[in-house]
Amino acid sequence: MAHIDRRELILQAAAQSFSLFGYKATTMDQVAKIANVGKGTIYTFFENKEELFDEILLSAIRELQRRAEAEIRAERPFFENIYQALDAILEFREEHDLFLKLSQELRDIGTPQAKAALFKVESVVLEFLQQVVRESIEKGLIREGNAEVIAFGMLKLFIALTGEWEMHHPPMSKEELKQHMFTFLTQGFTTAP
Repeated sequence: MAHIDRRELILQAAAQSFSLFGYKATTMDQVAKIANVGKGTIYTFFENKEELFDEILLSAIRELQRRAEAEIRAERPFFENIYQALDAILEFREEHDLFLKLSQELRDIGTPQAKAALFKVESVVLEFLQQVVRESIEKGLIREGNAEVIAFGMLKLFIALTGEWEMHHPPMSKEELKQHMFTFLTQGFTTAP
C-alpha cells in the first residue's frame, strides 16, 4: 500500500474515532485498530494525537468555509446571503458527528482541546461573517457599523434561535427562523419610522 493511501486511511480512522469517542477518549491504539495499521505507522505521518486531531479539524473547517462561501451570491440581498450561509454552516455542523461530539465533550467534561477546537471553528465563522459584512458596507448594501460586532451579534442570534431556544420550546421551522432573523436584523421591533 502506498504511503499516501495509509495516511488517508489513518485520517479517516481518526475522524471516525474522534467523532465516536471525542478527543479525550480517542487513543492512537484505537485509530490504528480502525485503520488496520500498526500504531507505529501513524507516527510515520503524525507526531502525536494533537497533530492528527488538528489535521482533521482543519480539513473540516476548510469544508465548512467552502460551503458557507458557496452560499454568497452577488445577485442576492445581504440578509438572504447571510441567512443562507448561516444555514449551510448549521447543516454542516449537524452532518458532522465530530462537531456534535466535541460540543458534548465540552459540556459534559470540559476537555480543553474540545473547547479550543470549537473556539477555532467559531472564530473562522466569525471571520467569514465579518468579511461579508465589511464588503456589504463598502458596497452600500448595509449601513456603516462595526463589522466585528455585527458578525458576532448575527452569529449569536442564530445560535440562540437554533440551539438554545430548543431547550425550552419546540424547534422553529426554517421559515420561522428566517422570519425572526429578518425581523431582528432588518426591521427591529419599534413602530417608529
